[in-house]
Amino acid sequence: MKKFNFRKVLDGLTASSPGGSSGGGSGGGSGAGGGSVHPGGTAGAAGTPRDEIQETLTSDYFQICKTVRHGFPYLPTALAFDPVQKILAIGTRTGAIRILGRPGVDCYCQHESGAAVLQLQFLINEGALVSASADDALHLWNLRQKRPAILHSLKFNRERITYCHLPFQSKWLYVGTERGNTHIVNIESFILSGYVIMWNKAIELSTKTHPGPVVHLSDSPRDEGKLLIGYKNGTVVLWDLRSKRADLRAYYDEAIHSVAWHHEGKQFMCSHSDGSLTLWNLKSPNRPFQTTIPHGKIQRDGKKPESCKPILKVEYKTCKNSEPFVIFSGGLSYDKACRRPSLTIMHGKAITVLEMDHPIVDFLTLCETPYPNEFQEPYAVVVLLEKDLIVVDLTQSNFPIFENPYPIDIHESPVTCTEYFADCPPDLIPVLYSVGAKHKKQGYSNKEWPISGGAWNLGAQTYPEIIITGHADGSVKFWDASAITLQMLYKLKTSKVFEKQKLGEGKATAEIVEEDPFAVQMMYWCPESRIFCVAGVSAYVVVYRFSKHEVNTEIASLEVRLQYEVEDIITPEPEIIPPFPDASSQLPSLKSLSGSTNTVACEGTMKDSIPCLSVKTRPVRMPPGYQADLVIQLVWVDGEPPQQITSLAVNSAYGLVAFGNCNGLAVVDFMQKTVLLSMGTLDLYGSSDPYQRQPRSPRKSKQFATDNFCMRGLSNFYPDLTKRIRTSYQSLTELSDSPVSLELERCKSPTSDHVNGHCTSPTSQSCSSGKRLSSADVSKANRRGPGRPPFRKAQSAACMEISLPVTTEENRENSFSRSRSSSVSSIDRDSKEAITALYFMESFARKNDSAVSPCLWVGTGLGMVLILSLNLPASDDLRQSEPVMVSPSGTVLTLKGAVLTFACLDCMGTLTHPPYEVWRDPHSADDGEKTRKRKLVMHSPSSSQDMGDHQFAVICSEKQAKVFSLPSQTCLYVHNITETSFLLRADVVTLCNSVCLACFCANGHIMTLSLPSLRPLLDINYLPVTDMRIARTFCFTNEGQALYLSSPTEIQRLTYSQEMCDNLQDMLGDLFTPVETPEAQNRGFLKGLFGGSGQAFDREELFGEATAGKASRSLAQHIPGSGGIEGVRGAAGGVIGDLTRARIALDERGQKLGELDERTASMMASAEAFSKHAHEVMLKYKDKKWYQF
Repeated sequence: MKKFNFRKVLDGLTASSPGGSSGGGSGGGSGAGGGSVHPGGTAGAAGTPRDEIQETLTSDYFQICKTVRHGFPYLPTALAFDPVQKILAIGTRTGAIRILGRPGVDCYCQHESGAAVLQLQFLINEGALVSASADDALHLWNLRQKRPAILHSLKFNRERITYCHLPFQSKWLYVGTERGNTHIVNIESFILSGYVIMWNKAIELSTKTHPGPVVHLSDSPRDEGKLLIGYKNGTVVLWDLRSKRADLRAYYDEAIHSVAWHHEGKQFMCSHSDGSLTLWNLKSPNRPFQTTIPHGKIQRDGKKPESCKPILKVEYKTCKNSEPFVIFSGGLSYDKACRRPSLTIMHGKAITVLEMDHPIVDFLTLCETPYPNEFQEPYAVVVLLEKDLIVVDLTQSNFPIFENPYPIDIHESPVTCTEYFADCPPDLIPVLYSVGAKHKKQGYSNKEWPISGGAWNLGAQTYPEIIITGHADGSVKFWDASAITLQMLYKLKTSKVFEKQKLGEGKATAEIVEEDPFAVQMMYWCPESRIFCVAGVSAYVVVYRFSKHEVNTEIASLEVRLQYEVEDIITPEPEIIPPFPDASSQLPSLKSLSGSTNTVACEGTMKDSIPCLSVKTRPVRMPPGYQADLVIQLVWVDGEPPQQITSLAVNSAYGLVAFGNCNGLAVVDFMQKTVLLSMGTLDLYGSSDPYQRQPRSPRKSKQFATDNFCMRGLSNFYPDLTKRIRTSYQSLTELSDSPVSLELERCKSPTSDHVNGHCTSPTSQSCSSGKRLSSADVSKANRRGPGRPPFRKAQSAACMEISLPVTTEENRENSFSRSRSSSVSSIDRDSKEAITALYFMESFARKNDSAVSPCLWVGTGLGMVLILSLNLPASDDLRQSEPVMVSPSGTVLTLKGAVLTFACLDCMGTLTHPPYEVWRDPHSADDGEKTRKRKLVMHSPSSSQDMGDHQFAVICSEKQAKVFSLPSQTCLYVHNITETSFLLRADVVTLCNSVCLACFCANGHIMTLSLPSLRPLLDINYLPVTDMRIARTFCFTNEGQALYLSSPTEIQRLTYSQEMCDNLQDMLGDLFTPVETPEAQNRGFLKGLFGGSGQAFDREELFGEATAGKASRSLAQHIPGSGGIEGVRGAAGGVIGDLTRARIALDERGQKLGELDERTASMMASAEAFSKHAHEVMLKYKDKKWYQF
């Protein structure tokens, strides 16, 4: 490709306007001396760079689909296990099902209705699952495909489902209802049988009260023709299915919660609401054979032990060579109110109580055999807790738990931020794992993890991926996310650099956050140099270096004053506010904001130059891994607290860290441990300030500075509601649904959500009463003296919902899509200009520069882009001693909306990476001098040829993207991404050896734009942003991947690459693998003769339409499912889709052939029986005359 002289072309372009428009007019100029701006659109004239740079990406390269979901199922409700396939299913309150097998086999599926899952039942070793949901529907899921789909559904219309039971190797499902009736469903056709066990037939006629809902159904292990029905009020009925009558009735005066059989079928056990267990013998059902209250105190005078909490579930499992196991949840004494939820294991005379960290949802005992009439031989108990899944080893006397291989502890502390790195250096994962493995807990069972079903292989995707999660307790977790799996590598506790807060000092300290003061707000990681940087909610930054060696050292710390000195913005007084058409979506004025940053004055003294937290001063032992190199803290200034950090960037080659907030920008040299720059945003402009600002009286400015909450990273153009999305930590006096609201009430619970002004669930801070105040009230409120600390709680991104006003239909539909007020032209909405984006780069700082030099790009909340010039020492030897100079270059570029991201392309359109220092161990003892010598990589290998005399700067704000040519600073391309909404995240990413801009919009759209020409390549309405969590955690990475927190406990990964969508089927695990069903034990002649009914029980004959007739049509409605079509849709396009379709067709054909074989065999058997019978009749009447018949 020939060399191209851009400058001449660009000079020619300034006189002409392009033909094509890309999304309407762009209102901004390119700033001081910024050349010309094309008024909205792409420069499409002949001879433009667009013709020169061949862009390879087209819309065919893009497609959106979810790949995998990691983490603990949110709000679990049900549990099931297939003992032959060895896979586990968990149902949730949101209608989701997670199916887990061996590590790597993890499948997520969702009921369309979103109704809670009541119960799950595997068709053991059949590759199918039945779910019962709270909307009284039954669903049959096909697990023989990688993405399970519903084959059939059955919706009950008149009765509510309470319990289901599917006997092993049966195709008839028993369904109990709230009315006390039991229905029977054919699993193959999903049609209701005409056979019904009505409650009034099951109980004695003399009984005057209704027995309550069905809480238990199970067939007798001794005789499949007997069904045990447990009713809530204490009645148990053994129903003879053949004779259609009750064989046995047992009554107890306490409500029943669950029932369990002894494997011989002669006894069963019930658990009750008074904490008692009753054991019943079939031969004497009048009263229980044995009654115990395991945790009840025995009274001295011989009275019945005192009642305890209900035993919610009991399991009764027998062993051949030892006493049976009785395992139950609940049943603790009432007087121990503080006791944690527990699981009790009774084995012989030994009683073991296992205390849990969270309430028990359900548990299952895993046994060696799937047959209910054999010795069960239990070997483990799976316990599903509200926020955890544990498996207890029953084969060892101390009952240790198994080490869980699944990534279900993502939410151990609520997630506050995420970062995702695909295609990172391959040596990082083993290195992080090696330092993380040393911190592993001991005392786990030495047995293999028992949930080991399914099959999984690596697939074709081989590049390493790492996910980093920041948490509310200050911890940071590094996860290996390669090949759509997730495994924790390493955990870093950032709070260890600070002294522990002493209780009772909350009001007297300089804290600005009452709860979670160490919450991680932002993270920046350079994988090549292994430099890691964290910004915390208490206005601090910690720089970490990686070392394989333990070290004992003091932590270096710096304090930075970052204060907006002059209040210099003209804001209309409340009295002269023009009326807005929609008061809920437009903020009347700055003064009516309810975000006060008033602070606690310590006993009348004003705080000044005090950091929020105390860094440890003594030498600290730092284990191998990430070790704190420098702590930088913002300090209180004249009684005002430091504002939280809104942007962060680090560069290892320059040895600099930069961070900004709504007051200004700080640049720190972390090699020399010095502050290079600490400047208010306004001062960064110098004479290039594009806005006319007028200073005010100092007194007034002081009042404004303390009374306005200005830590939001979105532009001034939006109502405050939209701003709340960007910032995960909001002030105690957060805006509510109404525009002016200063009256607040505290949430009682530390975990509650904002949904339309009501506290609902996990983690938020305050809910406002929504009361409107007059302007007089507002000014009164503004005059208040110092109050409480401004930030009550660090909000977890994992658990926030936004208060969405629902005053108009438009607001309801568009949740976040608020239009910008056209009358706002200056910066009269927000008193301070936050720094929202930072980027270190080798670039052209000024318009006439002839060569690139180190620069810091700064983006603000008002859409301004400033370039700071960095003057570094000429040689590396002087780097530790010579000072680094940081100076504004005078270059100012403008965009519409707050700046989100920067990137740099070379003259060929290839992404240029910022320079970095190759990692070296700071504490290594090898080769002394050689190890200490810094090795710098100044630009990426992909652009190692001459960078040319120009480059492209890609800048994206929450409203638009622009590509500038440097050093001429001409705007080549503009694309107005959204008018009615705004972007939450934008990243420049590589895909298929090319580069594009990926954007996630608040209205739920995912978009990609080509670079440098900004052509739209993808725009899909993927996900409406319903809460803060998604907005805060969504991030894109290379190779077409992205993620976000779909619930407080789960990470959802997705791809926007067509290639990955096509290959996804190969990457997912198989849930079903062909396994032989174990043979039933030989019962022996005598046992068969005397031990129960030896005759086979033919359910088909009893429940089939021929005998039982049809069920009432109005009782339940059959809904055919999509079956295997969804699986095909997931693999649609290309050979894989065809193969999948063929495989499903083959499976179905095999299934039909199998059914045909069975039918043929059955017909042959009946034909033989008929022939034999006919022959006998013929012999009987052969010699008789007609009149002798």
